[in-house]
Amino acid sequence: MQTHFTPDQLKNPGTARANEILRACVHCGFCTATCPTYQVLGDELDSPRGRIYLMKDMLENERTPDAKTVKHIDRCLSCLACMTTCPSGVHYMHLVDHARAYIEEHYKRPLSDRALRWVLARILPYPMRFRIALLGAKIGRPFARLMPDARLRAMLEMAPKHIPPVSRNDDPQTFAVPDAKMRVVLMTGCAQRALNTDINDATIRLLTRLGAEVVIPEGQGCCGALTHHMGKETESHATAAKNVRAWAREIDAGLDAIVINTSGCGTTVKDYGHMFRNDPNLAKDAARVSAIAKDVSEVLQDLTAAAPIAPAQDFQAIKVAYHAACSLQHGQKIKSAPKELLRTAGFTVLEPADSHLCCGSAGTYNLMQPEISKQLKARKVQTLEALTPDIISAGNIGCMMQIGSGTDVPIVHTVELLDWATGGPKPPALDADANATPAVPILR
Repeated sequence: MQTHFTPDQLKNPGTARANEILRACVHCGFCTATCPTYQVLGDELDSPRGRIYLMKDMLENERTPDAKTVKHIDRCLSCLACMTTCPSGVHYMHLVDHARAYIEEHYKRPLSDRALRWVLARILPYPMRFRIALLGAKIGRPFARLMPDARLRAMLEMAPKHIPPVSRNDDPQTFAVPDAKMRVVLMTGCAQRALNTDINDATIRLLTRLGAEVVIPEGQGCCGALTHHMGKETESHATAAKNVRAWAREIDAGLDAIVINTSGCGTTVKDYGHMFRNDPNLAKDAARVSAIAKDVSEVLQDLTAAAPIAPAQDFQAIKVAYHAACSLQHGQKIKSAPKELLRTAGFTVLEPADSHLCCGSAGTYNLMQPEISKQLKARKVQTLEALTPDIISAGNIGCMMQIGSGTDVPIVHTVELLDWATGGPKPPALDADANATPAVPILR
């Protein structure tokens, strides 16, 4: 694609990167075949190619974003399926993130939009605030249908029936093991700590059982993805910087990996090197962090390379429908590891026909674009249920909440099944009394 940015415009690192990306696009349209919003809406402007034209025009002409441009860019899920499909290597993620930051700076949204984004940015990245909000939403959930705004209804409907107690395993500490094979940091996350504490608990049990010393460092928190994808660069960079500093201290002490069990976070953390590339104070440490950031499935493959998982019992009769989170398969290019681990653990693994397409969760997308999100969820649930599975497995809390709200098939994190297969407890979500308040063991 031909561009006409001026030398002065290209002095801006974000614009210079956007120019590189735009020039790589050859207008082929392959991306439209795998774009979820184009599949649902059938509008060229709701495809990656269409959005690229809108972003080029907006950025090149430095014009104030109009409502039409903002609408179509807001409708992008950032699922990154287009990056998997693109034969030219167009890095759509960096382009749309830059466009969102530009919109945030130059466009004044309607008051209701600004209020919703303000609330989400100040609640979701903070576990205790989010817990309080979930409690309020749980109380208001019976009245969801009375809400005039679809987004308010979506927020109330999101509230889980059960809000788990705080897990003390998420507190700063070290889970030591004799003769450790590796030393890793576990990123405990933010929203996940409020929505489902079973995931981190299972991850710690599994990693230590397989010989990894697990560190929960002081000072880590939200990865910044939620605000980053809203275009709120100042806020996202501030939270990301705290992680970089906290993890750099652990790297200096000797660290093999930063383990992330929420793939949406993993995609962002692995991009910290790019995020802070022009920050003289953080560039080096951010690059070190990105270099050793790994999805939990990658680390589990490393730990079991010499001695594959030996299941504690026969799980062959259990059919597991594996949902591939977009942030894992498209953002991090991890496609086979989780499935291979589950098969090695003895489970029968099934895949839906539309495994490459998004479930509609996409961070806060299901709250800000609820109508499109519901259509994507319905399609994803239909293809998963068509497999008649006993369990649905996924590697991202957002996908789990989204899909779980549309099906009666229990959905659990992949690490919960692997923990169970290697001698850990049966995942609470698979118990008949799953709504009962579980005891949360402190693992020391």
